[in-house]
Amino acid sequence: MGIILYDLAGEDPSLRFSPYCWRTRLALAHKGLEVETIPWRFTEKDVIAPSMQGRVPVIVDGGRWISDSWAIATYLELTYPDNPTLFSGMAGLALSRLYSAHADILVGTIFPFIALDIFANLHEKDSQYFRSSREARVGKPLEAFVAGRQDRLAPFRESLAPFRLVLKTQPFFGGEQPLYADYALFGPFQWARCTSSFALLEGTDPMHAWFERMLDLFDGLGRNAPAYNRA
Repeated sequence: MGIILYDLAGEDPSLRFSPYCWRTRLALAHKGLEVETIPWRFTEKDVIAPSMQGRVPVIVDGGRWISDSWAIATYLELTYPDNPTLFSGMAGLALSRLYSAHADILVGTIFPFIALDIFANLHEKDSQYFRSSREARVGKPLEAFVAGRQDRLAPFRESLAPFRLVLKTQPFFGGEQPLYADYALFGPFQWARCTSSFALLEGTDPMHAWFERMLDLFDGLGRNAPAYNRA
């Protein structure tokens, strides 16, 4: 039996949109591991209770429950050392931790652009939970939180300048081939792509070209996912 992945889903069970689950999905594909993905929703915390927490991604591997995308990645690297490496050594692991931290920040930065779009895609049993928990977090209605997003787009794009500088000399953040650093940064942009028609990246942006390359990895795993922008 292969690995089981609990993967955040919208009203449509095929819509998988968690930025952190996408990190894990690409990490599993990179390792070449067989995986069964199970759609999971915010209010189904009882389903993943054996993981001793209430968020996904969660994997089950041979009866062992592992949660948190970073913990899962390091577990896969240690448990399957003969499969392709996610980090390319200890130095790469340390640098991937930095990229993962940047990706965590991107999640927070992108959320004000797509919060209301995420809400529109949720299963009815998740809608009230999502609205109440996120509005308590941001201190205002989702509609007010997202208002004026077009005006905030240019500063957001400018903030990506360090990533563009890296991509001037190499196709992936991992170098000539993608590594976990790429999967971590891919997650927030795929999250937006799967839930919103709002374009975060310009077509001429090197980040856009990188994202397109990422979508085509592993026989189009990212590109073939249900999304608002299938191009």
